[in-house]
Amino acid sequence: MSTTSRSSSARLAVIGAGGIGGYTAALAHWAGLDVTLCVRTPVDGLTVTLDGTERHAAVPVVTDPAQAGPVDWVLLTTKAQDTPSAAPWLRALCGPGTTVAVLQNGTGLAERVAPYIPEGTATLPVICYLSAERTAPGRIVHHLASELHVPQGPSSEAFAALLDGTGLNVTQVPDFTTATWRKVFFNLAANPLTALLGQRMDIFREAEMTALARALLTEAAEVARAEGADVGESDIAGTLEIYAAAPPGGGSSMLYDREAGRPLEHEYLTGAVVAAGERHSLPTPLNRMLLTLLRAVDRDLRTTGAA
Repeated sequence: MSTTSRSSSARLAVIGAGGIGGYTAALAHWAGLDVTLCVRTPVDGLTVTLDGTERHAAVPVVTDPAQAGPVDWVLLTTKAQDTPSAAPWLRALCGPGTTVAVLQNGTGLAERVAPYIPEGTATLPVICYLSAERTAPGRIVHHLASELHVPQGPSSEAFAALLDGTGLNVTQVPDFTTATWRKVFFNLAANPLTALLGQRMDIFREAEMTALARALLTEAAEVARAEGADVGESDIAGTLEIYAAAPPGGGSSMLYDREAGRPLEHEYLTGAVVAAGERHSLPTPLNRMLLTLLRAVDRDLRTTGAA
């Protein structure tokens, strides 16, 4: 599909201008797609640092849902805990032919967005392997990867065609339950530990920290298998290899949120493991301990932010 035909036939709206949303919107704009960025606070386009080079994307910005109308594709890129706040945008942007792609962390992505979209609206859960950091309003630094995984099906084929040539690589996976839990693994140790310690990914070059990460993932693997995911030792080892190979200056989305004073996403990552463990009567003491600590940090962030 050519850039010209895509830009003239498909209208795309990105809700959220964080690391994922800003990076995705910029790449779509550079590829010639008809994309609009939906945000609460106005920004003068987007400036993205990619491979050490800073580049501007003059993406159209809308700050009021009343100014938006139905589009073909909505990419919801807010943090999971901010989904309810996106409801006015979703109501304005969804029409009879709209598909809502949910680019968020955690499990149950389609179910999470269902209460906020018109009944019958198509949804597409999207797993993001993409490290991008919002360093200031409208400013994004891309650290690592540009991979989006989706379940097999017609909507996924259309999504892949839409983003073909943008630099975002869309892969259809046959077992989306397993793929979802593998992504949870990707975040499960890195996000809480970097956020709680206030340190970046180079902590996983330390043997003791790697051992702790392995223990967290091993505990979660039993829960994931009870949920129907085909995960095991190879997934744990692969996750630890990714951690070890990450750029030392790179961080996690949860760390970036804590540094910026924003609420954390712990309930949808560590909390998902603990909740699933409870459903299956499986103990999760390590993840439960982290969840307790993360809740305390999050309460402080919310109190400070409110003040």
